[in-house]
Amino acid sequence: MRVITGKAKGHTLKAPKGMGTRPMLDKVKGSLFSILEGYGRIRGRVLDLYAGTGSLGIECLSRGASAADFVEQSAHVCSIINENLRHTKLDALGKVHCLPVDRFIQSQRGVGHYDIIIMDPPYADPQIEQTITNVGSFQLGHAGTLLVVGHSARVTLADAYPHLTRIKFRRLGDACFSIYEMDAE
Repeated sequence: MRVITGKAKGHTLKAPKGMGTRPMLDKVKGSLFSILEGYGRIRGRVLDLYAGTGSLGIECLSRGASAADFVEQSAHVCSIINENLRHTKLDALGKVHCLPVDRFIQSQRGVGHYDIIIMDPPYADPQIEQTITNVGSFQLGHAGTLLVVGHSARVTLADAYPHLTRIKFRRLGDACFSIYEMDAE
């Protein structure tokens, strides 16, 4: 797993041993960022929920995002995200929050300052739709914020959630991602 392009291009990222995290494959990540850049340059503040290795948020920082918050509940995995940020020399732009995603979302209610929100939860996460609903309902972004959701092909997501409308769906094997745009409240 590596950073595909930008300031940190080519840097290899560490991942925890075992199957506790499932980083997005480089092929899927490349396709995702190609689509995201079709909506404009990667910029602004990024929120990486279920951050795992931090690969997606780090890719955003490498491509020009001004700051990124990484949310992961495992202390061991949080330390790996911090190592990856230091290794890519992007640590001044990233902040790791070591707590459950739902608790972080509650604490950020109404903040509205994220331009891109990425969530790549475990494929079997039964809370995926509730988390999407909370991201939209709690207004973590603003009109035009993009929410990227990585999911299994066996998970069917709605075309709309409160304040969110799906604008793109892509399937690559068993890996899928849906991109939602946040509307004005």
